[in-house]
Amino acid sequence: MMMLACVDVDYRDDVTVAACVVFRDWADASEAAHHVDRGPPAAAYEPGQFYRRELPHLLRVLALVPEPLEAIVVDGYVWLGQDKPGLGAHLYEALGRAVPVIGVAKTSFHSSDVALPVLRGQSQRPLFVSAVGLGSPTAAEFVQRMHGPSRLPTLLGRVDRLCRES
Repeated sequence: MMMLACVDVDYRDDVTVAACVVFRDWADASEAAHHVDRGPPAAAYEPGQFYRRELPHLLRVLALVPEPLEAIVVDGYVWLGQDKPGLGAHLYEALGRAVPVIGVAKTSFHSSDVALPVLRGQSQRPLFVSAVGLGSPTAAEFVQRMHGPSRLPTLLGRVDRLCRES
């Protein structure tokens, strides 16, 4: 059975924690499973090269998922602008373009004209959705369908907490 996944990374001085929450359907309120990878400290931040900090950790935690994935949701951008790859686009390439990646960002990126604003719950502040491997309108529809009464989908909040608390 194909699964869906939300992934996130948390940086600390002595360790980097990557987490993955696996679920069956966009509207699921709870996970089917989760995986956590505690790895070495992240590489130093390089302006314009943010993905280099997160990508190795995301690839390690995704390698722990035994089921085939239908799509991966990352906390951040897939595209930073036209033909300007962000974390999600680099993840898509690293996975051999085999699994669509949806980026869900909480803040607007000044040059990202390719992210679609998505309002959820009663929030007047949109999430910014971009994608690779499927159309952004479809990705925005999936994010809209994700479980949760508030701006941030339940399982994105879950993977964030899993990172911070592991």
